[in-house]
Amino acid sequence: MKKFTIGLEIPFLSALCIILCAFSDPESIEQYVGFLQKTLSDHYDSNQENGKIKRYELNITNNGFCRYKRYFNNGKTEYFAFKLSKFRDMDYLGNTTAGKLYLKTKGDDVIVQTYKDRGGDVDSMATQVVIPLKNIEAEDLNLIRDNLERIIKLP
Repeated sequence: MKKFTIGLEIPFLSALCIILCAFSDPESIEQYVGFLQKTLSDHYDSNQENGKIKRYELNITNNGFCRYKRYFNNGKTEYFAFKLSKFRDMDYLGNTTAGKLYLKTKGDDVIVQTYKDRGGDVDSMATQVVIPLKNIEAEDLNLIRDNLERIIKLP
């Protein structure tokens, strides 16, 4: 009788695991993007710009782009954009109160556009985007890195 019971338990448990996996919520880019957008927006520190910035826009899109736009008081606009799949590494320089997040790409993958500058409109490429942050813990930074790395691994 014991052999019969064990013989039934193994297929039953295997079938249960397959059913549970079939109905589990697969991870999607929307989940990662939502977390990144909320975290970066909540911790953005406009005070580090010394009053030079009138406003900013920081967007992480569902199609896998990071877009950061700064509008200066003098009318100048700076725009940075890169595809999240080009993310290579990140650094944070500062402490839990205030610092700068450096999002680095694999190469010159960051589009940089400057409008209404004294030197004219300039288009160039860069290897990183720098975002000022405040009140952020090491755990939050680790979660940012994890979400960026998971986006890279998505098909």
